[in-house]
Amino acid sequence: MKRLTAVLLAGITASAALLSGCGSTKEAEDYSIAETIPQEDSSAEDTAAEPAGEEAPEGKVRSQLTNEWIDEDLYDQRPLAVMYPINKEGMPQYGYDKIDIFYEILEEDGMSRQMAIMKDWKDLDKIGNIRSIRDYFVYAALEYDPIIVHFGGPVVYVKDILTRSDVQNINGVGGELGDSYDAFFRENPDGRASEHTAYTKSELLLKACDTAGFQLNYRDDVFADYKDKSHYQFTEASNKNTLEQYGDKAVPAESLDFSAAYPHDTPTFEYHADDHLYYRSIYGEPQKDGTTGTQLAFENVLVQWTYYEVRDDNGYLAFRMHDKTHDGMFITEGKMIHVTWEKDSDYGPTRYYDDNGDEITLNTGKTMVCVLTDDKAFEVDGAVINPSSY
Repeated sequence: MKRLTAVLLAGITASAALLSGCGSTKEAEDYSIAETIPQEDSSAEDTAAEPAGEEAPEGKVRSQLTNEWIDEDLYDQRPLAVMYPINKEGMPQYGYDKIDIFYEILEEDGMSRQMAIMKDWKDLDKIGNIRSIRDYFVYAALEYDPIIVHFGGPVVYVKDILTRSDVQNINGVGGELGDSYDAFFRENPDGRASEHTAYTKSELLLKACDTAGFQLNYRDDVFADYKDKSHYQFTEASNKNTLEQYGDKAVPAESLDFSAAYPHDTPTFEYHADDHLYYRSIYGEPQKDGTTGTQLAFENVLVQWTYYEVRDDNGYLAFRMHDKTHDGMFITEGKMIHVTWEKDSDYGPTRYYDDNGDEITLNTGKTMVCVLTDDKAFEVDGAVINPSSY
């Protein structure tokens, strides 16, 4: 598929910040982020049907998010978008095993935060700990039509988007950013700071959705054009995309180091050829699910350099999550190619294109999306990779 030609309309005006659910309050001024005019997305193909040559197991369909086989009753189910911290003192965290797509984006003071997109979420006894959200995470999340789970956020920057009639969220702090619906509980066996003690579970979230009137299946009024289409283009699970078709433009990529981009948790990935996965570590240790002990691992890693600005003296950031032909990288099967990405509407998916202008094909499995400020580099097998190289 050739790249889209939709034009981004975006502007950012700095403002003072009002913190909510983060321990302090400051006076706020007006701010604005120009809305993006939705464009009809004609580039997405319906690839959620079974790939040619692979017979569907009984009662199974392909997930729109990973292309893996899932139960038929999960196909139309809306995912959660869950806000996780990267603070070392907040580990371990729970619910990782259900992640389909995982985001990391920088926040203020060199910290970053994680957002998990998880489709199969109804049987979890513990999710979290849960932390506050930023508006650019909301814009990243909307393309999945999710139910957003968070614990507050800076009101001046997130109120407008979270209180939109089409955005549905469960907010542990309650108040003007949305109700908690009694969906959270505290747990603190080791005396950690209170901000690292908020959790939820599937039973409470289901009750919250019922109380709030949140639809559990994809909503036709906002997501009809996308719900029956694969979020990404995928290859057959039995026919790996090795990137060999790109010749010498596909460079070896087995050891990934994002310490320069995310200096607090210093995330790295190591490729294991035996199972085709990139294993994620933070703080020099494997990042694992607190219940199962399973390390986070991904078939695909997408790097998305993004225009950003510092909004105020408190260091709050703004990211342009709707953009056109910004640089990125696609990493899979021990190789890496340069891509460009673009997104032209809230609910339309972010698209990634190779240097020929064709949409890339991901391998079946989980995907990590590393959103980087456009002035930060990362390392691949010891070599520094930055957008100025392309």
